Amino acid sequence: MTSTLPRHRPSTGHAMPRSPSARGWLFALLASLPLFVLAPSAARAEPARFEIDPDHMTMGFLVDHLGYAKVLGMFRAARGSYRFDEASGALSDVRIEVDTQSVFTNHAKRDQHLKSADFLNATEFPRMFFTAQSAQRTGDRQFKIDGELELLGRKQPLSLQATVNQSGPSPIDKDYRMGVSARGSFKRSAYGMNYGVANGWVGDEVPLIIEFEAVRR
Repeated sequence: MTSTLPRHRPSTGHAMPRSPSARGWLFALLASLPLFVLAPSAARAEPARFEIDPDHMTMGFLVDHLGYAKVLGMFRAARGSYRFDEASGALSDVRIEVDTQSVFTNHAKRDQHLKSADFLNATEFPRMFFTAQSAQRTGDRQFKIDGELELLGRKQPLSLQATVNQSGPSPIDKDYRMGVSARGSFKRSAYGMNYGVANGWVGDEVPLIIEFEAVRR
């Protein structure tokens, strides 16, 4: 006689639950894993905004005088900011603003002359600006920043060679700071500042000396 009782497979003790709700929960968990993994990396890749600390910024220049020696001057009021990704070296939104009335060469009569229409024309043009949207990494901490200098209402290309000296939390105020040294030069005659150029009294080429600390915001 043939048995009609159902045959039972021996249990292995490892059967997975087949509940539709359990399978759906598991699928949702697995699908969400890449988001948790990728999210921190994406956040780190975003450029940080740095704001230049005006109390730790030097904007200096040198100008030849009659061929004897160079006069060292500076602007005592300047500010600026930029966005920078330290990992990739991507730079954007650079803007440095300088008050031309703040020019200082440690000689009152000369400073007044520099503010006049012969040079900076500070009454009509109280600001000059440097802006840039890109930088080329040329070394481990070295960058070439191609931008524009706006002076006396004219814009001309200006390239700065910059070195990131150090970055990290300051031991004094704990702010995350970046220290930068930058150098460049321009011809003032390109902006219509021609006083003393033809007779050689005042040099045309103006080397720039820029040192600053910037705080990450």
